[in-house]
Amino acid sequence: MEGGFGARVIFELPGGILITETVTTTWIIMAVLTIFALVATRRFEKVPRGLQNVVELLVEAIYKLTAQTMGEDKKAFAPYIGTLLMYLVCANLAGLFGFRPPTADVNTTMALALMTFFMIHFFGMKRKGVGRYLKGFLEPFPVMLPLNVIGELATPISLSFRLFGNIVGGLIIMNLLYGALATLSQSVGIPNIPVFQTAIPTVFHLYFDVFAGVLQSFIFAMLTMVFVSIAMD
Repeated sequence: MEGGFGARVIFELPGGILITETVTTTWIIMAVLTIFALVATRRFEKVPRGLQNVVELLVEAIYKLTAQTMGEDKKAFAPYIGTLLMYLVCANLAGLFGFRPPTADVNTTMALALMTFFMIHFFGMKRKGVGRYLKGFLEPFPVMLPLNVIGELATPISLSFRLFGNIVGGLIIMNLLYGALATLSQSVGIPNIPVFQTAIPTVFHLYFDVFAGVLQSFIFAMLTMVFVSIAMD
């Protein structure tokens, strides 16, 4: 049984609420990140060592990236950006562990994009004031109001479909690759050729799952910071 956009339904709650593979995989990622946070911060010491070194380097890198992208006065966004970045990396790499990436479901990417959309306008109005912020939609000329509104509404659509398209595109290509290798393997009469089963798919997994997954996570987080920063400045 499948839900929207190919997400397999795992079970159904009372009232007809469908719990898809996207939801269950997201729960797993949330549990993993929560456990990691609890374990990594359980015994902090003044002189860091072991896992504490890794955690401190990660936190410092996220704060530095946020400050460089958004400005020193917006470093308070670092916890959200860090959480978003870690979730996206885990979600995009889920395919390596036999799960369907949650970001291969447009519902997930649209939800994340809408969070960015509301942050843009909420913090823009909070910093500039409602009147001044809305007045910006009339610039440079009042006649530009419809185009400015359409441009803002296009932001979550472009953000969500960019991430969704890249991840689901990688899934499709990998499925086609495995199908082609299986057909080729059977056609030569040797159904289990190691190079077909491991070496060739590994190279493509490194690009479509690891490289593209991490890159798209970084791009989504960067665009979130840039859009929010622009709205506030």
